[in-house]
Amino acid sequence: MRLFKNIVLAGWIAVSPGLVQAHEPALRYNVVELQADAQREVQNDTMTATLFVEQNGFEPAQVADSVNKVVNQALKTAKEFGGVTVKSGYTQTYPVYGKNNQLQGWRMRSELRLETKNFAAGSKLIGKLQSSMQLAEMGFSVSDEARRKAENELVTEAIARFRERADIARQALDGGAYKIQRLSINTGGRQPIRPFLARAEARSMDVAAPDVQAGTSEVTVSANGAIEID
Repeated sequence: MRLFKNIVLAGWIAVSPGLVQAHEPALRYNVVELQADAQREVQNDTMTATLFVEQNGFEPAQVADSVNKVVNQALKTAKEFGGVTVKSGYTQTYPVYGKNNQLQGWRMRSELRLETKNFAAGSKLIGKLQSSMQLAEMGFSVSDEARRKAENELVTEAIARFRERADIARQALDGGAYKIQRLSINTGGRQPIRPFLARAEARSMDVAAPDVQAGTSEVTVSANGAIEID
């Protein structure tokens, strides 16, 4: 019985190193990290704008009533322009203090935010609204649909450039064939809106629509990964 136990123990000791080695990660040689980018200028197809009205008064209720009338009329006017989305934005009422911290009145500011792909309609609406409101900012960007389309087309180009760099690395190392260990595709995501700075315009009954140049935005797709060269 003792001899049997010794044989079993010896067999376990002999097998154990093999089990340990089986769990060790395989060593990798001639591994090269690579990145390749593909870019494209895409026409900005979306206009956004923020307009605001700001008024002062002694009674907050009167100030609010006056501001709300301007905003309500602006929303009514916006309904005449198809394809233009207008929604309420930031609104704030706060006290105004003078010398000796004396309350002098109240100030209220209310914003409207506009978004459209119809630049002509958007510009015309802005011109109309500027008779009672001021243009705080206007900008242009690429819509999500147009960005996705461009990114999908750039994926193929980014991978092709990755393979091109992989082949350059293989030749530089005098290697044979290579295989891709891993590869990830990354996009730049939504880019900041390209601003169009606006001057405060004097209020009048007839304000010319602002001239706009939408410009372009850069869309980028990156291929990142590693190759192993034989």
